Amino acid sequence: REPMPLQMPATWPSHVAAVTASSRDGRVVTWGASFRRRRARANAPADVGYISTACGSGLSCALHKSGRVVTWGDSSEHQRDGAPRDAGYVAISCGFRHSVALHKDGRVVCWGDNRQHQLDDAPTDAGYFEIKCGYKHTVALRNDGRVVTWGSNDYNQLANSPTDAGYVAIACGYNHAIALHSDGRVVTWCDAQWNQRADAPTDAGY
Repeated sequence: REPMPLQMPATWPSHVAAVTASSRDGRVVTWGASFRRRRARANAPADVGYISTACGSGLSCALHKSGRVVTWGDSSEHQRDGAPRDAGYVAISCGFRHSVALHKDGRVVCWGDNRQHQLDDAPTDAGYFEIKCGYKHTVALRNDGRVVTWGSNDYNQLANSPTDAGYVAIACGYNHAIALHSDGRVVTWCDAQWNQRADAPTDAGY
Protein backbone atom coordinates (compact mmCIF):
# COMPACT_ATOMS: atom_id res chain seq x y z
CA ARG A 1 0.00 0.00 0.00
CA GLU A 2 1.09 3.57 -0.66
CA PRO A 3 2.06 5.31 2.62
CA MET A 4 -0.41 7.96 3.71
CA PRO A 5 1.33 11.37 3.75
CA LEU A 6 0.52 13.17 7.00
CA GLN A 7 1.23 16.63 8.25
CA MET A 8 2.75 16.94 11.75
CA PRO A 9 0.26 15.17 14.05
CA ALA A 10 -1.07 16.50 17.33
CA THR A 11 -0.60 14.12 20.25
CA TRP A 12 -1.81 13.43 23.76
CA PRO A 13 -0.38 10.55 25.81
CA SER A 14 -3.23 8.28 24.71
CA HIS A 15 -4.34 9.42 21.25
CA VAL A 16 -3.23 11.17 18.08
CA ALA A 17 -4.97 13.28 15.44
CA ALA A 18 -3.41 14.35 12.14
CA VAL A 19 -4.46 15.69 8.76
CA THR A 20 -3.41 14.20 5.46
CA ALA A 21 -1.14 16.26 3.25
CA SER A 22 -2.65 18.53 0.61
CA SER A 23 -2.55 15.83 -2.07
CA ARG A 24 -5.06 13.93 0.08
CA ASP A 25 -7.27 16.98 0.54
CA GLY A 26 -6.77 17.50 4.28
CA ARG A 27 -8.70 14.61 5.80
CA VAL A 28 -8.56 14.07 9.57
CA VAL A 29 -6.97 10.78 10.66
CA THR A 30 -7.12 9.59 14.29
CA TRP A 31 -5.74 6.65 16.24
CA GLY A 32 -5.02 5.56 19.79
CA ALA A 33 -7.24 4.96 22.83
CA SER A 34 -10.98 4.98 22.33
CA PHE A 35 -11.86 5.99 25.90
CA ARG A 36 -14.47 8.74 25.88
CA ARG A 37 -14.84 8.26 22.14
CA ARG A 38 -11.60 10.06 21.26
CA ARG A 39 -11.10 8.27 17.99
CA ALA A 40 -14.59 7.12 17.05
CA ARG A 41 -15.01 7.56 13.31
CA ALA A 42 -18.53 8.88 13.78
CA ASN A 43 -17.29 11.82 15.86
CA ALA A 44 -14.24 12.92 13.89
CA PRO A 45 -15.05 15.22 10.94
CA ALA A 46 -15.66 13.31 7.72
CA ASP A 47 -15.27 16.22 5.32
CA VAL A 48 -11.97 17.48 3.88
CA GLY A 49 -10.06 20.75 3.90
CA TYR A 50 -8.43 20.64 7.35
CA ILE A 51 -5.01 22.18 7.91
CA SER A 52 -4.09 21.34 11.54
CA THR A 53 -5.16 19.41 14.62
CA ALA A 54 -4.76 19.65 18.41
CA CYS A 55 -5.33 17.06 21.16
CA GLY A 56 -6.33 17.34 24.81
CA SER A 57 -7.44 14.79 27.37
CA GLY A 58 -10.26 12.95 25.62
CA LEU A 59 -10.73 15.80 23.15
CA SER A 60 -9.53 16.54 19.64
CA CYS A 61 -9.79 19.75 17.62
CA ALA A 62 -9.26 20.40 13.95
CA LEU A 63 -8.87 23.68 12.08
CA HIS A 64 -10.50 23.92 8.66
CA LYS A 65 -9.02 26.02 5.86
CA SER A 66 -12.19 28.14 6.04
CA GLY A 67 -11.18 29.17 9.57
CA ARG A 68 -13.75 26.98 11.34
CA VAL A 69 -12.85 25.09 14.53
CA VAL A 70 -14.27 21.57 14.83
CA THR A 71 -14.12 19.57 18.08
CA TRP A 72 -15.02 16.02 19.06
CA GLY A 73 -14.61 13.68 22.03
CA ASP A 74 -15.08 14.50 25.72
CA SER A 75 -17.14 17.54 26.71
CA SER A 76 -17.31 17.13 30.49
CA GLU A 77 -15.79 20.62 30.83
CA HIS A 78 -17.56 22.13 27.80
CA GLN A 79 -14.61 21.28 25.57
CA ARG A 80 -16.98 20.85 22.63
CA ASP A 81 -20.01 23.05 23.23
CA GLY A 82 -17.83 25.99 24.30
CA ALA A 83 -15.84 26.06 21.05
CA PRO A 84 -16.21 29.13 18.81
CA ARG A 85 -18.92 28.92 16.17
CA ASP A 86 -17.69 31.68 13.88
CA ALA A 87 -14.90 31.40 11.29
CA GLY A 88 -11.66 33.26 10.71
CA TYR A 89 -9.35 31.27 13.01
CA VAL A 90 -5.75 30.61 12.05
CA ALA A 91 -4.36 28.46 14.91
CA ILE A 92 -5.56 26.07 17.64
CA SER A 93 -4.02 24.48 20.73
CA CYS A 94 -5.27 22.16 23.48
CA GLY A 95 -4.29 21.71 27.10
CA PHE A 96 -5.56 19.07 29.51
CA ARG A 97 -9.22 20.08 29.33
CA HIS A 98 -9.08 23.58 27.87
CA SER A 99 -8.52 24.80 24.34
CA VAL A 100 -7.46 28.02 22.65
CA ALA A 101 -7.96 29.40 19.16
CA LEU A 102 -6.30 32.40 17.55
CA HIS A 103 -8.42 34.55 15.26
CA LYS A 104 -6.98 36.25 12.18
CA ASP A 105 -7.73 39.62 13.80
CA GLY A 106 -5.31 38.75 16.63
CA ARG A 107 -7.91 37.85 19.26
CA VAL A 108 -7.50 34.83 21.55
CA VAL A 109 -10.58 32.70 22.29
CA CYS A 110 -10.55 30.11 25.10
CA TRP A 111 -13.03 27.44 26.17
CA GLY A 112 -13.30 24.33 28.36
CA ASP A 113 -12.06 23.89 31.93
CA ASN A 114 -11.71 27.13 33.93
CA ARG A 115 -10.71 25.79 37.35
CA GLN A 116 -7.22 27.28 36.99
CA HIS A 117 -8.51 30.47 35.33
CA GLN A 118 -7.67 29.18 31.87
CA LEU A 119 -10.63 31.19 30.51
CA ASP A 120 -11.36 34.19 32.69
CA ASP A 121 -7.71 35.32 32.82
CA ALA A 122 -7.26 35.10 29.05
CA PRO A 123 -6.36 38.38 27.32
CA THR A 124 -9.28 40.38 25.98
CA ASP A 125 -7.29 42.60 23.62
CA ALA A 126 -6.04 41.75 20.13
CA GLY A 127 -2.54 41.80 18.68
CA TYR A 128 -1.44 38.16 19.14
CA PHE A 129 0.14 35.93 16.50
CA GLU A 130 0.95 32.63 18.26
CA ILE A 131 -0.69 30.50 20.98
CA LYS A 132 0.40 27.36 22.83
CA CYS A 133 -1.22 25.37 25.66
CA GLY A 134 0.52 23.50 28.44
CA TYR A 135 -1.22 21.17 30.87
CA LYS A 136 -3.36 23.84 32.54
CA HIS A 137 -1.70 27.05 31.37
CA THR A 138 -1.51 28.96 28.09
CA VAL A 139 1.19 31.12 26.51
CA ALA A 140 0.55 33.66 23.77
CA LEU A 141 2.94 35.81 21.79
CA ARG A 142 2.10 39.41 20.95
CA ASN A 143 2.98 41.23 17.76
CA ASP A 144 5.49 43.33 19.71
CA GLY A 145 7.30 40.17 20.84
CA ARG A 146 6.04 40.13 24.43
CA VAL A 147 5.04 36.85 26.08
CA VAL A 148 1.67 36.67 27.88
CA THR A 149 0.75 33.74 30.14
CA TRP A 150 -2.38 32.74 32.08
CA GLY A 151 -4.00 29.75 33.78
CA SER A 152 -2.26 27.56 36.32
CA ASN A 153 0.68 28.99 38.25
CA ASP A 154 1.44 25.83 40.25
CA TYR A 155 4.98 25.73 38.83
CA ASN A 156 5.39 29.49 38.37
CA GLN A 157 4.25 29.25 34.76
CA LEU A 158 3.00 32.82 35.09
CA ALA A 159 5.30 34.38 37.68
CA ASN A 160 8.53 33.38 35.92
CA SER A 161 7.59 34.15 32.31
CA PRO A 162 9.91 36.63 30.53
CA THR A 163 9.04 40.31 30.88
CA ASP A 164 11.11 41.73 28.03
CA ALA A 165 10.06 41.90 24.37
CA GLY A 166 11.57 40.60 21.14
CA TYR A 167 10.39 36.99 21.18
CA VAL A 168 9.53 35.29 17.90
CA ALA A 169 8.32 31.79 18.87
CA ILE A 170 6.92 29.90 21.88
CA ALA A 171 6.30 26.31 22.94
CA CYS A 172 4.79 24.58 25.98
CA GLY A 173 5.44 21.33 27.75
CA TYR A 174 3.42 19.81 30.56
CA ASN A 175 4.24 22.43 33.21
CA HIS A 176 7.02 24.38 31.54
CA ALA A 177 7.38 26.78 28.61
CA ILE A 178 10.01 27.97 26.14
CA ALA A 179 10.42 31.15 24.14
CA LEU A 180 12.84 31.96 21.33
CA HIS A 181 14.19 35.52 21.25
CA SER A 182 15.00 37.40 18.05
CA ASP A 183 18.65 37.50 19.14
CA GLY A 184 18.74 33.69 19.04
CA ARG A 185 18.50 33.03 22.77
CA VAL A 186 16.27 30.29 24.21
CA VAL A 187 14.45 31.20 27.44
CA THR A 188 12.78 28.52 29.59
CA TRP A 189 10.70 28.76 32.73
CA CYS A 190 8.41 26.78 35.11
CA ASP A 191 8.81 23.15 36.15
CA ALA A 192 12.42 21.93 36.24
CA GLN A 193 12.17 18.52 37.90
CA TRP A 194 13.50 16.88 34.72
CA ASN A 195 16.09 19.61 34.06
CA GLN A 196 13.84 21.47 31.62
CA ARG A 197 15.67 24.64 32.59
CA ALA A 198 19.08 23.48 33.78
CA ASP A 199 19.85 21.70 30.50
CA ALA A 200 18.57 24.46 28.22
CA PRO A 201 21.18 26.07 25.95
CA THR A 202 22.80 29.24 27.29
CA ASP A 203 24.31 30.44 24.03
CA ALA A 204 22.52 32.27 21.19
CA GLY A 205 22.19 31.47 17.51
CA TYR A 206 18.95 29.47 17.55
